[in-house]
Amino acid sequence: MKAKAAIIGSGNIGTDLMIKILRTAKHIEIAAMVGIDPKSDGLARAARMGVATTADGVEGLRGLPVYPEISIVFDATSAGAHAEHDRLLRADGKRVIDLTPAAIGPYVIPPINLDQHLGEGNINMVTCGGQATIPMVHAVKRATGRVVYAEIVASIASKSAGPGTRANIDEFTETTSRAIESVGGAERGKAIIVLNPAEPPVIMRDTVFTLSQGGSEVAIRDSVAQMVETVSSYVPGYRLKQDVQFERFGSNNPVHIPGLGTFEGLKSTIFLEVEGAAHYLPAYAGNLDIMTSAALATAERLAAREFAS
Repeated sequence: MKAKAAIIGSGNIGTDLMIKILRTAKHIEIAAMVGIDPKSDGLARAARMGVATTADGVEGLRGLPVYPEISIVFDATSAGAHAEHDRLLRADGKRVIDLTPAAIGPYVIPPINLDQHLGEGNINMVTCGGQATIPMVHAVKRATGRVVYAEIVASIASKSAGPGTRANIDEFTETTSRAIESVGGAERGKAIIVLNPAEPPVIMRDTVFTLSQGGSEVAIRDSVAQMVETVSSYVPGYRLKQDVQFERFGSNNPVHIPGLGTFEGLKSTIFLEVEGAAHYLPAYAGNLDIMTSAALATAERLAAREFAS
């Protein structure tokens, strides 16, 4: 038996997620695809694959014959639209997995805190940059005990950023920064996103800087390697670009962090790249792939738990 799911949002992320579910899901089946543009490629593809569709948004979803059987709904629209979607869906008893930066529900990064939030009605998947980089902040934190500051830079191909991504840039940086602290464990976090217009398009690349105290270079390197292995189990294109780089700051060369004061300790720099599985868009769109892969991993865990109980 599989849990029935619906996707709201027939753009790049929603369509990639639909194809992922159709091809790879073990405990989830896609029952409906929802959009607002009847001419969207996502709705057309869903219809060709035998998935129920509606171009009338969430109200159209609620009117579909299959709606009572749906237990999980993915929202791949926008932060602004998500609040109303969440209100309606949870009133109908649906579990909501939020792929927007709305952050109504708790932030979830699957290898860090998914098990803590399996009972929540709304789970927020943070952002693509958050899914790629926060596991690394957490890896440094568990190896050292204290991450005073963490900064991430997510660089994605401009062609992989659809209108939804572009409309949510501010929410991206704010949500990711907060999650670096609340999930990653940093005392202060900062996030930057770069839309790279290079031709041919480059795959997603992320840089993570941490300032930590305690632990050792060996412990950090081992913890990072273990986390990369864990994330790549559900995002096969996730990998280190090169070895972790280290720089020590002592009393003779401390770093001043605005708002935090003087820092002495270890700076770690982690370089990542995320190659997409090319289920819908080309492989350079790793930013989409890590979001849809994380959302699917979350839904699979929810469904497995539901059937087990």
